[in-house]
Amino acid sequence: MAITDWPINERPREKLLKKGAHTLSDAELLAIFLRTGIPGKTAVDLARDLLTQFSSLNALLSASQTAFCKAPGLGLAKYAHLQAVLEMARRHLLEDVEKSDCLTHPQQVRHYLSAKIGRLPYEVFCCLFLDSQHRVLRIEELFRGTIDSASVYPREIVSQSLHHNAAAVIFAHNHPSGQIEPSQADIQITQRLKQALELIDVRVLDHFIIGATNTLSFAERGLI
Repeated sequence: MAITDWPINERPREKLLKKGAHTLSDAELLAIFLRTGIPGKTAVDLARDLLTQFSSLNALLSASQTAFCKAPGLGLAKYAHLQAVLEMARRHLLEDVEKSDCLTHPQQVRHYLSAKIGRLPYEVFCCLFLDSQHRVLRIEELFRGTIDSASVYPREIVSQSLHHNAAAVIFAHNHPSGQIEPSQADIQITQRLKQALELIDVRVLDHFIIGATNTLSFAERGLI
């Protein structure tokens, strides 16, 4: 049965407009993105199959172009559409972060960082440079690769802090494995950076470890 033959209250688009996007299941949200199904399957049926194939909505959204385009009912046009949607979401979150006090609205920072680096297949180290009111001056990806003393250079972060006239910073790096427990190297480099920045009166407010579905705050753990 085609979706147009379903009762109006059960159709994903109409349900979203009447009750809000938060009331829809992953499959219903994905069906609206897909717009159409394939022969023998509605968009909702196809969405359910794709979620089973990729194991989760997060895995589907994070899939490589090759893996995404190989799936039934998808392709380059849908991949481009998805990337545009994800980038708009990231920019929307960034605007919220830039307008807010990072200490007053820490959840906005987490959401933005999760969207920006949580799904990357490689490790990156980012720094949020903040003014004296803890508003974001600049967000920069500074290093790639395993986060240890050989790959994160305090001199570079000190230089960038001075360049942006920052009063405080927040660090963040992702763990592609999904495990967010800090390693000894994570703790050691954070302390080295904190000591280096103290020399120029820049405070380290936090260091987030970002996984695909959750985050860890050094400040909340008492590690800073």
